[in-house]
Amino acid sequence: MLTDAVDRYLAVRRTAGFALAADGERLKHFAEFATARGHVTITSAIAIDWAGLAGSVQQRARRLGLVIRFARYLRAEDARHKIPPAVFGAERLPRPAPYILTPEQIRTLVQAAAQSGYRTFRRVTYSTLFALLACTGLRVSEAIRLRCRDVTPDGLIIRRTKFGKSRLVPLHDTAQTALERYLRQRRRFAPAEDRVFVSTKRTPLRLSEVAKAFRTAVRRAGLPCRPRQRPHPTPYSLRHTFATRALQVCPPTRDAITRHMVALSTYLGHASVAHTYWYLEAVPDLMRDIADQTERMAMGGQS
Repeated sequence: MLTDAVDRYLAVRRTAGFALAADGERLKHFAEFATARGHVTITSAIAIDWAGLAGSVQQRARRLGLVIRFARYLRAEDARHKIPPAVFGAERLPRPAPYILTPEQIRTLVQAAAQSGYRTFRRVTYSTLFALLACTGLRVSEAIRLRCRDVTPDGLIIRRTKFGKSRLVPLHDTAQTALERYLRQRRRFAPAEDRVFVSTKRTPLRLSEVAKAFRTAVRRAGLPCRPRQRPHPTPYSLRHTFATRALQVCPPTRDAITRHMVALSTYLGHASVAHTYWYLEAVPDLMRDIADQTERMAMGGQS
């Protein structure tokens, strides 16, 4: 039965660290859809019919991609399962070019957050949060889930985030001092809440609240703020900027680059170093450096 096969497949993938919460439910729906139509194996037709129920081409591509991976898993043991063609195109759109902030823009943005909105604890919360994102490269979701016990003398403990991994993010002494100063104020403001960052209602921050506060600070700082402008600053621009600046200071030798990439990938919490390599093509300066190194190597120099 396809429904039993879905359970086995999800168990294997989740053991490997993939959550597959929404995708798991979609695969179960596909299995029920196929079974109700008398299918005991995967065929291209039934997979395409099911994926075609989605409202947009991009959603159809994603749904079909789920079945394709599932079919590959089943076909390894049973050749009756067919691997559908990706008739709806690529599952993922190309990653948009990131907006890389200059050091001066980051300072202006943090200052704008400290002056935005009413004269409440909101100002110190968001100015501290944005500064922390800029100097650590944390994901926004990781920062707003931080608890007071996660702030240690050795750095920040990021607990079981993407792919179920935990990691330690060291802090510079100045960042550690600023965060501890904020926490002293935060404990007086919301003594009953264990989260590091809280809203004016003394509740944990939500991603939507962070995005709104960031847009307000961006406008106040005079940066591009129209969503249709590409690229434009988002809260994740702080993470992108951290990553690209870290790559720019890497020594140019091959061994140093290898070590640097592995260290940065671990620091950022990437599941694969391939995700870190994406930043090499995200900034013209880095692409020029790569081109220069390649040209020297092609001319017989050292790379």
